[in-house]
Amino acid sequence: MANTAQGVKWDLSGFFPSFNGPEMIVFKNKLKTDIAALQKKGARLAPLSAKTAGDWEKLLLAAESAETRLGHIFSYTGCLEAAHADKDEYSAETANLSSLAAEYSKFGVDLLRAFKDVPEKVFAAFIKREKLKGAEHSLRRVREAAKRTMTPAEEKLAADLGVDGFQSWERLYNKVSGKLEFDMNWPDGRKERLPISRWRALMSDTDRKVGRAAFEGGNKAWAGVEDTCAAALNALAGTRHTLYRRRKIKHFLDQALFGAGIKRRTLDAMYAAVNKNLEPVREILRVKAAAMGRKGIAFYEREAPLPLKDSKLYSWEEGSAKVQAAFGRVYPALGEYYRDFLARKWLESEARGGKRPGAFCTGSNLIREQRVYMTFNGALGDVNTLAHELGHAWHSHLLKEMRPWATEYPMTLAETASIFGEHLLSDGIQADPGISEAQKLIMLDEYLSGAAVTILDITVRFEFEKAFYEERQKGEVSVAKLKELMTSCQKRVFGDALEPGGEDPLFWASKLHFYISGVSFYNFPYTFGFLMAATLFRKFKAEGPAFLPKYEAFLRLTGSDTAEGVAKRSLGADIGDPAFWETAIKGLAEPLARYKKLLDGMKAAA
Repeated sequence: MANTAQGVKWDLSGFFPSFNGPEMIVFKNKLKTDIAALQKKGARLAPLSAKTAGDWEKLLLAAESAETRLGHIFSYTGCLEAAHADKDEYSAETANLSSLAAEYSKFGVDLLRAFKDVPEKVFAAFIKREKLKGAEHSLRRVREAAKRTMTPAEEKLAADLGVDGFQSWERLYNKVSGKLEFDMNWPDGRKERLPISRWRALMSDTDRKVGRAAFEGGNKAWAGVEDTCAAALNALAGTRHTLYRRRKIKHFLDQALFGAGIKRRTLDAMYAAVNKNLEPVREILRVKAAAMGRKGIAFYEREAPLPLKDSKLYSWEEGSAKVQAAFGRVYPALGEYYRDFLARKWLESEARGGKRPGAFCTGSNLIREQRVYMTFNGALGDVNTLAHELGHAWHSHLLKEMRPWATEYPMTLAETASIFGEHLLSDGIQADPGISEAQKLIMLDEYLSGAAVTILDITVRFEFEKAFYEERQKGEVSVAKLKELMTSCQKRVFGDALEPGGEDPLFWASKLHFYISGVSFYNFPYTFGFLMAATLFRKFKAEGPAFLPKYEAFLRLTGSDTAEGVAKRSLGADIGDPAFWETAIKGLAEPLARYKKLLDGMKAAA
């Protein structure tokens, strides 16, 4: 009999005693005044020089304070908005704060102007100033970003045009996709018109007949808007190419690499390792297909779990205890942190109405506290989500004594600590005699499926986007060509793990990530993060507790250096060497062997 799922509510009083109470109103008014003053002073101050260094130091310290307070209040309202999605006042407040953030961003244009042409000698002396200690990496990144800019007038024009031009293509896509519906022809003969928001979950249903019906119905709907999607995709890429030329950015990957905090050599090394070791990852999907009596899977099935029958649900107490035990057994400091996290009521996990779906970790550099949001329904996947988000919180906790600008790390490093937390939980579950073989198989299936998606599917996305940007340099790319590029990438990367005819030629239309105006190549950082976390955990298993100080040093450096520098300084590793990444991929062999053994055991017991 299934256990009743429970949960806990968080305490947000560390942010403000009450929403829009006197303290919060005073806080907002002071922040608004300070941002206006910052913007005014930045616009009037001459570029950085020996003469203006003192004034720019004062402005930067004021900017760091404003940014920290903005983050504090955004985190607070974001928590309220997620936990009470049915209350309009919280979403309205977030919209108001977005306008304030936009005002703050205008100071950034003048900061870039100030740093753009400053001589190296002047800049080097500036970042050595005592009050800027710890912010050197952030300031170097500002200077590097400044070199990629047009004149201030052109940048401000580009920003204004972005609202009604560039960003409007993303809004158009979101509006079109948000209203999209598809015909679901259920295997039992029922017909239903459903919103496209239901599509992904249905494609991943354990009943593969349901998955196929959803895929076919959904793709018919996407085919109906393929011309609109292609127009948006072409416009986004075309605008970027134009801006890159004006900003003298030599290659369309350069901006993505800068945002990810890595060099091209590192990206090439990672993908050299991935492409050399596709076979062992494909084997994961072949094993899953064989368990279903097939030779390969369809592309739309890549996230679908095996149809395993185990209806056990964990109570909140049971699920939380499993995370506590897994952490405490091999990482006592993290186990103690989790106990304290619960005692302070920094976790929101209660299953109730009115909550937004999903999970996240947030926090405030102002009060140096973290919060985790999720909804615990009792599934083993919910236990895994808890470990994932606590990994993020632990990362923030380790950085809390550092200045705010030393706590900002790129997306490539953002997932490392969270996935490391998942590894700790998975390892604990596999070693727990109190957990059934079926549950262990479900956990392994989730982990290995995630590995296959992160390595194979994300590689497809990267290769498609790269090929598309190369084509877009020549002119508009047709719908037919987009389909051709997508199917060829899927066939090459998935190989025989993809069943004949199992491609999804419209994946470029249905994948939201391709239409985000704020960032291009929103893909490879996921592969980076997964493989980095797997490598770190493998080292931990080999070295034991002696590795943990190295791991913590790694996390503490993430906002103070490039990814290459972090790896070299904390691990002595060269992530520009394909061998580094190969180790993580080859490490999948051991869990895959256990997966096969558990599957064989389930068949024998059937």
